Amino acid sequence: MHLAAHILGTEGIGAAAARRRLGGLLGAMARSRARARSLAPAVGHFLKVSRSYWPGLFHCYDVPDLPRTDNDLEQFFGSYRYHERRCSGRKVACPGTVVRGSVRLIAAAATRLRTIEVTDLVPADTAAWRALRGGLERRQGVRTLGRRFRRDPAAYLRSLEESLIKAALPP
Repeated sequence: MHLAAHILGTEGIGAAAARRRLGGLLGAMARSRARARSLAPAVGHFLKVSRSYWPGLFHCYDVPDLPRTDNDLEQFFGSYRYHERRCSGRKVACPGTVVRGSVRLIAAAATRLRTIEVTDLVPADTAAWRALRGGLERRQGVRTLGRRFRRDPAAYLRSLEESLIKAALPP
């Protein structure tokens, strides 16, 4: 296990080298699992989990500045939540992050890198911008309907029945 951690923690190697080294280690562990005696189930579990994570395990070696551990990502999200609470005065994270998080988190990351100018706010691809806005509005609409249902279920169901009856009746 320590050798696997050492391989994954090695700085300056590419994804191919890390994949080859860890693959060799996992192969050796699989071949000698029987010699582990009482630790054989743990070795089997480690091999199983490593296989399940294998497809996405090595992206951080080829993408510059991509964190290798979840700790860095958790620190980023925690920092975002902290600043969101400070800005809004809320004690908990803003529920709008669920709907608009894909935009807000990217904006938060971008503003850490450099100052945003007015020219940066003009969309380069208007069609992609409209598609993103449409997706955000659809998600907001779903949350609004859920809130209406929770607030007054009878009225919500009544309005839903009325709209279905009007659609089914001839004009």
